This record gives sequence, C-alpha cells and structure tokens, in this order.
Amino acid sequence: MASIIILDTETTGLKVEDGHRIIEVGCVEIHDRRVSGRSLHHLINPEREVDAGATQVHGFTLADLEDKPRFAEIADEFLAFVRGNAVVIHNAAFDVGFLNMELDRIGRPQIQTVAAEVIDSLRMARDLFPAQRNSLDALCDRFGISNAHRRFHGALLDAELLAEVYLAMTRGQESLSMLADDPGPLGLASGEEARPWGALRRAQPSAEELEAHAAMLASMARSGKPPLWQLANEGQKTAESGL
Repeated sequence: MASIIILDTETTGLKVEDGHRIIEVGCVEIHDRRVSGRSLHHLINPEREVDAGATQVHGFTLADLEDKPRFAEIADEFLAFVRGNAVVIHNAAFDVGFLNMELDRIGRPQIQTVAAEVIDSLRMARDLFPAQRNSLDALCDRFGISNAHRRFHGALLDAELLAEVYLAMTRGQESLSMLADDPGPLGLASGEEARPWGALRRAQPSAEELEAHAAMLASMARSGKPPLWQLANEGQKTAESGL
C-alpha cells in the first residue's frame, strides 16, 4: 500500500522567479493513517544570500547553510522518498514551484510526475472551513494540536504539525478529501488538474443504534414534537399528491 508523504520547504525568499532557492526540505510519512516514524530532512546550501524577511521566518542565514549539501546532492534521496506516494503540501503551488525549479536545474523530473499525486491541504482546509483562517497555526488551534514549541518555521517541524492536521481533517475517511465530485485544480505550478480525492466513507449503523433511533422517534411523536425532517417529508408528500 502506498504511503502519504507530508512535505514542507523553507526558502531564501518568496518568489521563485526572482532566483530564490530552497534552503530546507522536510518530509514525514503517514502509512495506514499513522505517522510511521520515517522522515527525511535536509538543510541545503542555496548558493545565494537569504532575504532578511525570510530569515525572520525560519531563522537561517547563508552563513548557517554554507557547509550544507547542495540540492543536487540530496535530490535522488528526496525523489526516492516521495516516488509513487501521495504528497500533501500546505499551499502546494508555492512549494511545488520551488521544488520543480530545483529539479529542473539538475535535469530531474518534476515532482508531480514522480509522486502519485500532489494534494494541497490548504485547498482542503478552505473547502472544510470557508471564510475562516486556514494557516497551519490556525488549523493547529482549531484541532487542538500544540505548536507551542514552534518559535520559527522549520520544514520538518511544520511537516510534523501538518501530518497531525491532515489526519484530523480526514478523520473517518478512507480517501484524501471530503469533495469527491469536483475537486478542481490544486493550483500547482504545472497547471495540472488534481485527481479526484475519492468518495466519502459511508457509516453503517448497528442494530442497537437503529433500535435507539426508533425509540427516540417514537418518544418525539408521543410528545407531539416530531423531527423537522419528518414534517418536511410529510409536507412534500402532500404537495405531490395535490392535496
């Protein structure tokens, strides 16, 4: 069975088109809906200065990274880790743009051609919680996941937090999304459309649950306060019969 790889990167700046580079990549594996303990983490020499604004986010300067491997030196290990698996990234377009730039520079295939699929957890969160804040910090707060130890953004730390958030967002599901019919594009750098995330899991009530439900309906009927859905069904039947 394929795994799910939760992935995050840190960079020298915000825009790949301005020549910014990846300085850190972190991956955490989820297998059979559990964090497996397998991970991949590298700090990377970007071979260029780090913007001051980026340093304020992740805490790294070029001086901290000059003795680290270049992306070309960790690329094959990275691709082997994600190959054939679904990859989950928060705000996928950003990270995929940087990853594909780095992979293109060394003649390696783009990430969405190596991974089984790339899933944007930010898009998932916006579908689940429209008109709400859906940053990683906001989702941690919403699901009661502690991020008190997160003084700076870090690729591995953020991937670990996102793994918990992703499991919370998909709890009770067999697939990767709550929207099976029309997931739409993920906004990836390649412009590719996402694959369907799959159907919702259908729960089957037990005999005891059905008996308890019937008893509750009978009690509500005796009290003269039937459920609203029952009143609506009766009204629809009356309208359809022309009475």
